[in-house]
Amino acid sequence: MSATENRDERERLERRLLSRVTKTVHGHGLLKPDARVMVCLSGGKDSWTMLHLLARLVRTLPFRVELVAVHLDQRQPGYDGAPLVEYLKRSGHRFEVLSEDTYSTVKQHLDAGETPCSTCSRLRRGILYTAAERLGCTTIALGHHREDTLETFLLNLVFTGKLQAMPASYRTDDGRFDVIRPLVECAEVDIAAFAALEGFPILPCTLCGSQPDSRRDAMGALLTQLETLHPRVRESMLAALGNVRPTHLLDDEVAQAWRLRPVEVEARSSAKQTPARFAALPVHSNVDAWLEAPSGKNAAGV
Repeated sequence: MSATENRDERERLERRLLSRVTKTVHGHGLLKPDARVMVCLSGGKDSWTMLHLLARLVRTLPFRVELVAVHLDQRQPGYDGAPLVEYLKRSGHRFEVLSEDTYSTVKQHLDAGETPCSTCSRLRRGILYTAAERLGCTTIALGHHREDTLETFLLNLVFTGKLQAMPASYRTDDGRFDVIRPLVECAEVDIAAFAALEGFPILPCTLCGSQPDSRRDAMGALLTQLETLHPRVRESMLAALGNVRPTHLLDDEVAQAWRLRPVEVEARSSAKQTPARFAALPVHSNVDAWLEAPSGKNAAGV
C-alpha cells in the first residue's frame, strides 16, 4: 500500500477500535471519575493498542481519569526494553518500568511438559498489584481481546464443564482493585493490523510467547471453522455472552438468584431481544457437509 493508503487504513481501524472500546467502557462502567488506571503494558500488540485507545478516550470524558503505563521486565534472555521506553518518552505517557527476575523463578519450578503460563501469571499479578497500590491506582487495565474471551469460554465449556468467559470488569478478591478489559469487544485481527500500521515497538516473549497451547489453539481453529457455517460467529458468540437466559440453564443457584432478582432487572431483561444483525444472516446450506471430515473429526481437528 502507498503511504496515503496506509494512513487511511490506520485511521479506519483506529475509528473502529475506538468505537468498540468506547462502547465497552461506557456500557460496563469501566472508568470512574478521578480513577488512576494502571495500564499493564507487556509490549505486545494488544497492550500497546489498549494504551493508545485509552489515551484517546480519556480526553473525551466529562471527568478526570489518569493513566499510568506499567511494564514489567521479567529479565528474560535477550530482553531489550529500550525501544519501549523510547516510544513511551516520545509519546508523553506517564510510565514506570519494573524489573523482577520472574523468568528464573518460573524455570526453576516448571515440571517437564508443563507450560509456564499459570506460574508466570501468578508471579506477575502479585508484582503488578503491589505496584498498583504503591502508585495509588484504583483500576488495572488488561489487554485481553474478543478472541481471548471466546477461546476461554470454549475451553471452560469443553474441558471443565463451566459456563465462564472473561468479564469486561471484576473486583479483586481482596477488594483493592477493579480489573478491566477495555478491548474485550475488539477483534484480534483489527488489533494486529492497527499495531503494525502504527509501528508500535513489539517486544517478544521468550518465556511463554512462543509456547504452544494445543487446547487454546484447537478452540481458535474451531472458531475459524465455525465461520464457514456462520460468517459472523465470533460477533454472535460475543453477543450471546451478554444475552443470557437464566431460565433456560440447568444451574439451580442461577435459577434461584433469577427468581429473587429486583423488579428493575426484570424490566430490563424482558426488553432484551436477539440483536437484529444476527436474525437473518446467511449460513452454510449444508450443515452435514460441514460436520463431515476425515477420520470422524471436524475440520478444526477437534
